[in-house]
Amino acid sequence: MDIPATPPAGPAAPEPSPFAQRVLDVVEAIPPGRVMAYGDIAEYLAESGPRQVGAVLARWGGAVPWWRVPRADGRPPPGLESAALAHYRDEGTPMRPDGDRVDMRRARWDGA
Repeated sequence: MDIPATPPAGPAAPEPSPFAQRVLDVVEAIPPGRVMAYGDIAEYLAESGPRQVGAVLARWGGAVPWWRVPRADGRPPPGLESAALAHYRDEGTPMRPDGDRVDMRRARWDGA
């Protein structure tokens, strides 16, 4: 069975809402080796909340450095732990002694 080089055409994915685009812009601006939690992004934007930020990343986050948005306790996004940990190592992100979580105190970016 031959697999096509490009996927078959389907309905176009809707463009991100203005809020979603703002979230994606913030994630794109996070420097390598630094992170912002979902709630940090919502607070930085002064709108919505962590769940809405998470929903944006779940839908459109593949095009931005999604691994730079761990949970508030420093754990990587669920289901993407291995990939995120590899990115953290590559970028020199400060980690907790257990090696499974980002050291949020040292790695958190304030958006400045």
